[in-house]
Amino acid sequence: MKKLSVIMPVYNEEETVAKAIDRSLSVDLDGIDIEVVVVDDGSDDESPEILKRYSDNDGVKVFTHAENQGKGMAIRTALEHVSGDMVIIEDADLELDSFEYPNLIKPILEDRADVVFGSRFKGSVQNMHWANWLANRILSFVTSVLYFKRVSDEATCYKVFRTEIIKSFDLKCTGFEFCPEVTAKALRNGYRYTEVPIHFRGRTVHGGKKIRTWDAFVAIYTLLKYRFRD
Repeated sequence: MKKLSVIMPVYNEEETVAKAIDRSLSVDLDGIDIEVVVVDDGSDDESPEILKRYSDNDGVKVFTHAENQGKGMAIRTALEHVSGDMVIIEDADLELDSFEYPNLIKPILEDRADVVFGSRFKGSVQNMHWANWLANRILSFVTSVLYFKRVSDEATCYKVFRTEIIKSFDLKCTGFEFCPEVTAKALRNGYRYTEVPIHFRGRTVHGGKKIRTWDAFVAIYTLLKYRFRD
């Protein structure tokens, strides 16, 4: 393993995107290179202008959607351009800490796993609204029951994959159903799965949080669909 590709979907994150990119690039992975593949998903704030600052940075690739298409589509666009052996998803909202990358990729480097989820509920959770907490717990329970695998945090952003595995999934997602789709396909296909504790510090809707209650129902539908679909 020589390179980690960090996929960063961005939609109206002018307050945090630069810091998120810089943090990702500054992580020391003991000889493993890092590239950040950013997809601006039709932002209408200053995010596109901020991303122009990275045009001369060899460690950052920036792509743009003319219109907002959703997180899933942004990730699918980024996957076409990654060059690393491993892929991690990193939101630009600073709710998680990129300095946890070494622990997240360790099971793959040691050939103990093909897919690693960073579990907020095995680590620590701050500032998570009770409704989001409940939805996350329900989603994890439903996933565990449907796929016969103990999953403590299905909706975590920090998901790490061997690149060839996530590229093999033929993703159909456009929005936040990215998480249940890749979870379902990873577990149903029997890839080696493990979890690593991570630390989460949430932000409010006023602070830019975009996921809504309805997305939990979409996630459950997606989990059911890929459990029983050929």
